[in-house]
Amino acid sequence: MDPVSTNDLPRVAVSGDGVPEVRWAGAFVTYSGHGAAQATTIVSEMEPGCRLRWPTDQTEETQYIIARTGELQRDDGVYPVGPGSVFALPTDVRHDLVTTRSETLRVVGFFGAAMFAQRFDQVMQQVAGHVLGTPIRAG
Repeated sequence: MDPVSTNDLPRVAVSGDGVPEVRWAGAFVTYSGHGAAQATTIVSEMEPGCRLRWPTDQTEETQYIIARTGELQRDDGVYPVGPGSVFALPTDVRHDLVTTRSETLRVVGFFGAAMFAQRFDQVMQQVAGHVLGTPIRAG
């Protein structure tokens, strides 16, 4: 796959049904059948006052914070994150990422599989269900 400018990729808005602070926008950059055979890369942004709200991932995820600040929340504690922060989230570990300032948080997520899913406690709009994941490749 040739390099792409992630700033030019259209984002899909995702929100929690009836939970206004659960809101972000993201784009799949690479995944199975789209530039990768063994991994998935996502870019996403969260506006001020927004959060993920406790998804669990079907595969390990590493996140890299590009811009602004937030908090990584897990069952074992709360950790401040900002530009240059990197952290790994093991499979099936509940986590939350929350914006902490009045600026949009920008993140890159790297998943250890070419296809994966995340499960959320609440229904997520765009899919009208509890599970979000990689696009299904054609063929």
